[in-house]
Amino acid sequence: MSQRTEGTTCVPWPRSAQNQALAPHRAELHDLPAGPALPRWMQTLAFWRNVERFMRAGRRRYGPMFTVRVFPWGTVVVITEAEMIRSVFTGDPELWRAGESYEMLAPLIGERSLVLLDGAEHMQVRRRMLPPFHGEAVRCHEQAIAAIAAAEVQSWPYGVPFELTERMRAITLEVMLQRVIGTAEPQRLGVLRTALAQAVQLQPRLLLMWALPALARIDPWRAYNARLQHAKDLLREEIVRRRADPQLNERSDVLSLLIGAEELDESSLLDQLTTLLLAGHDTTTTALVWALERLVRHPRALARAREDDAYLDAVIKETLRLRPVLPAVTRRASRPVQLGGYQLAAGVTVMPCTLLAHLSPEHYSDPEVFRPERFLEGEGAGYTWIPFGGGPQRCIGATFAMSEMRIVLRTVLTDAELLPDRARGEAIRNEHVTLVPSRGGRVLRTGAPRTGERSQPR
Repeated sequence: MSQRTEGTTCVPWPRSAQNQALAPHRAELHDLPAGPALPRWMQTLAFWRNVERFMRAGRRRYGPMFTVRVFPWGTVVVITEAEMIRSVFTGDPELWRAGESYEMLAPLIGERSLVLLDGAEHMQVRRRMLPPFHGEAVRCHEQAIAAIAAAEVQSWPYGVPFELTERMRAITLEVMLQRVIGTAEPQRLGVLRTALAQAVQLQPRLLLMWALPALARIDPWRAYNARLQHAKDLLREEIVRRRADPQLNERSDVLSLLIGAEELDESSLLDQLTTLLLAGHDTTTTALVWALERLVRHPRALARAREDDAYLDAVIKETLRLRPVLPAVTRRASRPVQLGGYQLAAGVTVMPCTLLAHLSPEHYSDPEVFRPERFLEGEGAGYTWIPFGGGPQRCIGATFAMSEMRIVLRTVLTDAELLPDRARGEAIRNEHVTLVPSRGGRVLRTGAPRTGERSQPR
């Protein structure tokens, strides 16, 4: 039965614009595709309050390419068709500037973060960072990740509903500490665990600093900045300590491999670690919660995922298709450019919409339905599946994240019997820049505790 997303009623687009949908390719060039005439502040409010509803309404009203005006980007052209998305992702990186479109994140992740770099500079840093995130360098983490996940699952309660979000966050944070940063000393691990856990608690209101930087001087924004700075200070200490480690070349954690390459300075290393903490850790957490939220409501898929690793991979892909953690990515045009029959001015932001691209009936049968089998049948090829973006700016940690998700889910499905706390699926909710389950992925663990396991919630 079709599982339609909850809460997708239309936002109040102007009635005068109802019939302004335009074809994506026209002989006569125009400046911008059609879009809502609402004031920028109203569009911004609608976007950040419920981006799924906002995007669906735009696609329904204006077609596969439409213009919105939202903070912090200003004029944004949303694109939803795979071929047009491919042309942007694989186009000239000096034209389609990803880093410039994310510059508001600099106070959080650092100006040298790979996310904020463009063109030749981006490719240079990317090449230096790539080895720890591919091939054998990723596979060597598998046993450790499985052990981390198993230890966490052992602490889950029986017979009472609990939220998966904090449980998954505990796993992904521990993976970050042990396998990315590589901290092993128990006392040091405890200090970092507390500090980093506080740093990743990005409440939506903290993003108001984008609009009003002066807020950084008052609470709660000042308090968060202090927590983030403390976490960065500890990470900087780890970098210094690791450089002095005589066993550096025998270590397999990501930080040690990056230091061993001797191609990134301390400032750049710190910004890359901060990015992995604030971006990679949070997104993997949310993807894991969504995967289990979907599986517990599809018992046949859950049973097959327990027995078939290829199907488990398909489950992960289908989760990221139907519930992408990031609803869209952005590129800023550095010069005037033609796209889809329009002459876009320099400075316009183009937004490939992952959420809508993944729901295309042209590429996916019954696109609203959770059906992992589609990825075993050939669907999801090329730029029809873009949860990690694409082109030169594709997420560098995609392979690591997919591997981590596979191992964690396999461990959870092996060690725990889970049921949903209610039949109805959880709605999509905005939480700063990510899309999360509205109730935190609430489940119920059935069965009886084994020796050493807890029967009550922590």
